Amino acid sequence: MAVAPPTDNEQTRLWNGRAGQAWVEAQEVINRMFRPIEELLVEAVSAGPGGRVLDVGCGTGSITLAVARLAGAKGGCVGIDISEPMIAAARASAERDGTPARFIIADAQTHAFEPASFDMIISRFGVMFFDDPVRAFANLRRAARADAELSFVAWRGAEDNPFMTTAERAAAPLLPDMPARRPGAPGQFAFADQGRVRQILEDSGWAGIEIRPIDMACTLPETELAGYLTRFGPLGQILPELAAETRAGVVDTVRAAFDPYVHGAEVRYTAACWLVRARAPAVPDRTARG
Repeated sequence: MAVAPPTDNEQTRLWNGRAGQAWVEAQEVINRMFRPIEELLVEAVSAGPGGRVLDVGCGTGSITLAVARLAGAKGGCVGIDISEPMIAAARASAERDGTPARFIIADAQTHAFEPASFDMIISRFGVMFFDDPVRAFANLRRAARADAELSFVAWRGAEDNPFMTTAERAAAPLLPDMPARRPGAPGQFAFADQGRVRQILEDSGWAGIEIRPIDMACTLPETELAGYLTRFGPLGQILPELAAETRAGVVDTVRAAFDPYVHGAEVRYTAACWLVRARAPAVPDRTARG
């Protein structure tokens, strides 16, 4: 499979810059925090048809590596992501552990996958960032074999995930120029609308679509909270640009806003997500766009 350079767009710049580096630095904390979701997807692979698995938006490769270790994934697991720093970290982990996983730096929306080459396609929070999701899922469908399974987890709405927006809400009165989330734009909550997700999959030629809400209990050590809240989201993008005194005041204000989630040495919250499943039809829908 050829390695293609990522396309030059906003998401590529974001995840090859500060956001991608932040994820690499916090990968152990992030992977522990989202372990319940990882286990859900790995279980789906274990119960699935086996064979070759594609992990879309694989980040630093935690799920790709976990799937590659499964005896049932005899065809191996390939991870794809637009972030060079995250793929570098994923490859380092695979080499260190001796895990036979492969990683591609490319945009899954446009990458020239070998047709009908995957038995299952999975993703943990990696499919909400396409600028043309119908085109992206049509490309993934072409990469899937007949009756291959698609299984991914995406965030529901911001209103269902107050933990994820606590930092920006607390900082907003102090930082009026903080970048705002754009409704419907590629990003964390782009798949908030269940009907939109279903339409995207139908328009891109997937069948047997099932979408159900799941609420996953997530935790992280309280000692990691300050590092987490200062690295990610809109606040993580603007904070490094602030003067030291202003930055310290913002961090103190934002950290206090997380107190309701702190229980002793542990931070607890609920991740409100969609679990989405579909399959590639035996005969592709010729009317699907892309």
